[in-house]
Amino acid sequence: MAAAIQGEDKVLATAQRIVQSLGNTSDTDDMLLIFSTFDNRLSTLSSFVENPSAAADGESSATPSRFDDAERIILSHTDSSSFPDDYLDAVDEIIQLTKEFSLASPDEVLDRAENALQLAMTRLEDEFRLVLIRNTVPLDPDRLHHHRSTLSSSAAAIAIAATEFFNGDGSESIEDVSSGRYSHHSHGRGVSFGWDDMSIELIHPDAVTELGEIADRMIRSGYEKECCQVYCSVRRDVLEECMAIIGVEKLSIEEVQKIEWKSLDEKMKKWIQAVKIVVRGLLSSEKHLCDQIFAGSDLIKEVCFLETAKGCVMLLLNFGEAVAIGRRSVEKLFRILDMYDALAQVLSDLQELFMDEDAGDMVCREAQGVLDGLGEAAIGTFVEFENAVQGESSRKPIQNGEIHPLARYVMNYAKLLVDYSNTLNLLLENLEAETVDSDRGNAENSELESMSPFARRLSALIMSLESNIEDKSKVYEDVAMQYVFLINNILYIVQKVKDSELRNLLGDNWVRKRQGLIRQHATQYLRASWSKVLSCLKDQGIGGSTSNASKVALKERFKNFNACFEEIYRVQTAWKVPDPQLREELRISVSEKVIPAYRSFMGRFGSQLESGRHAGKYIKYNPEDLENYLLDLFEGTPLIIHHMRRKST
Repeated sequence: MAAAIQGEDKVLATAQRIVQSLGNTSDTDDMLLIFSTFDNRLSTLSSFVENPSAAADGESSATPSRFDDAERIILSHTDSSSFPDDYLDAVDEIIQLTKEFSLASPDEVLDRAENALQLAMTRLEDEFRLVLIRNTVPLDPDRLHHHRSTLSSSAAAIAIAATEFFNGDGSESIEDVSSGRYSHHSHGRGVSFGWDDMSIELIHPDAVTELGEIADRMIRSGYEKECCQVYCSVRRDVLEECMAIIGVEKLSIEEVQKIEWKSLDEKMKKWIQAVKIVVRGLLSSEKHLCDQIFAGSDLIKEVCFLETAKGCVMLLLNFGEAVAIGRRSVEKLFRILDMYDALAQVLSDLQELFMDEDAGDMVCREAQGVLDGLGEAAIGTFVEFENAVQGESSRKPIQNGEIHPLARYVMNYAKLLVDYSNTLNLLLENLEAETVDSDRGNAENSELESMSPFARRLSALIMSLESNIEDKSKVYEDVAMQYVFLINNILYIVQKVKDSELRNLLGDNWVRKRQGLIRQHATQYLRASWSKVLSCLKDQGIGGSTSNASKVALKERFKNFNACFEEIYRVQTAWKVPDPQLREELRISVSEKVIPAYRSFMGRFGSQLESGRHAGKYIKYNPEDLENYLLDLFEGTPLIIHHMRRKST
């Protein structure tokens, strides 16, 4: 800028010498007319023809007074103790007179003007820094807390419990989750914090005008570099303090990767919250501040913003990169997906903030690279979970045949993953191949083809779970208990699907197939448990018709029936069917098989023993007794044999 001014001065000085050499002639008037057509300022050269002595002296009669007054104001206020109202006017006068003096002024005058200008710029630089510091508005933590969403702890709890289970350190039970990750979270739409239209007051409004006026004088005087340095130095420190208040720490990649999970989880939550606050609040407001203060120069306001703000962005991106390249483990998946969603939502904002500089493009490329890395980490972690489910090989039987912890962990995990279905579909579409078994029937293949990528992976995940559960059922020696275990776990899986958005992903046909499987296992349970009992109530082998049946054979049949029934009662009262409806349906199924058969057998043969001695030793129960005892099945409370007694006479 200073070089341009000097070039203009040389042109004016040359034109001046041409006019003076012509003297006061008609040629002079013609030359003045020609010069004025190029630049109106050249029309003033006529004064050098009319009063050449003024040019020789270097000053007009008005100039000394204007310059002296401005110089006096500047020289008398060189410290920071005061800043009079007319100071900026004096600076404007010096800037203007410096241009005028350059036409043909003695070195002494030019030196005085340059010295006054330098003093003024030093003073303005100090004032610029002082006004910036003095009028900075501290970031209000309470306001940030008010706008933050409350992150549900369900996802983290489920993920941690699943990791502990797969590592062999977890307990055998876990509470089910009922909803998604945020209290106001809409299905499949990613993270939402309510900062979409938000500004932060960074500088007191009254000071912005003063800062703009100072910046304007410094830029017009060729001191834009010094002005930018002061602004960036002060504002960088302020933004660093804001980042600390928001909860973003300055950590290296190596430091992040050494943090234990509980602490890292907290830092990831703070990062997720901070991304929108920083980009849409802090940096957007900083950009607006630069636009106001440096309104006269697009280049300078872009440079100042970039140099001030890029440190905040890189601080966020460094943490994101550290998480993306860190060790993959199941408990991190939900937080990584939250980080991905948070960064994806502000990427366009970053591109708008940093679009005008090559260095700004670099910031945006860095952000895109971290986003891609988080996406790869999320899918890699999801694959780790799939592999963990397939490979989980614990053989310890679950007491009472209840729901296996693996089923709880996987289904709660899957239920929470539905909240991220849009994100996971986007990421899975980028994979070259889907994990779909090739040996399924054509109908099922067709059904899978109609599913979204995430739904297909989810279906495969649950199939791995079902296969693993079926393998685990074989640890029970009692075949009937194997089926009760399968019924409990398959019903649990179906209920988790029916009661959540999983049903929309997997479809009603998926649910119907599992419900049919439950009915099939229930039939197999009845056959495995009660076939021996029912065989005691058949007519074959008792030596004749109803009227002349062998009493010895009848006594043996009733005795065997009692023993079988009591043993089943003793064992299966200890079994647990948690679902009340399923428990009732199983009891009814047993009752419908056993009670009519017993009542019929009693009706045909009971009278032959009831009239004899010790009839109660063989006919211990009437049908109503048995029906009452069946109500105790599957409660998970074992009842021993001596509790068995006739309930009615």
